[in-house]
Amino acid sequence: MDYMKLAVDATIEGMNKKHGGPFGSTIVRNGEVIAAVGNTMMKDTDLSAHAEMVAIREVTKKLNTFDLSDCEIYATCEPCPMCMGAIIWAGIKKVYYCSTNEDAAKHGFSDKHLRAYLKGEDDSIVNMIKVENREDCDYLWEHFHKLNEEK
Repeated sequence: MDYMKLAVDATIEGMNKKHGGPFGSTIVRNGEVIAAVGNTMMKDTDLSAHAEMVAIREVTKKLNTFDLSDCEIYATCEPCPMCMGAIIWAGIKKVYYCSTNEDAAKHGFSDKHLRAYLKGEDDSIVNMIKVENREDCDYLWEHFHKLNEEK
């Protein structure tokens, strides 16, 4: 089965419906297609609705697990840093992609500022401010562990 073609087809369908742009993704588990989607940023007015994110959300719900370590993802374009974060959190070990982030940039979809920030090359993008001495925030850790001990 051509898993990339499924991503392409889902993307074209989504673009035709004005759901999103030219990005698609398929997630496969043991040869079974669990999700084939295009991004839904425009439909959902959601900056995080990249195809990989939409696919991961759909698959974690379908499989009722956060652990997708037995899955592979096929993306029509090299995943951005946000999507790579989700892919890594999900435990996915193989990512197949076609277009590169340079290809995307040529068409107006540049993530170079994100990559520069994450590499430590440009910290002017966002001003990170550590808030000190918040007992209520510190308590969240204690509360989390207490709830999980009760199970």
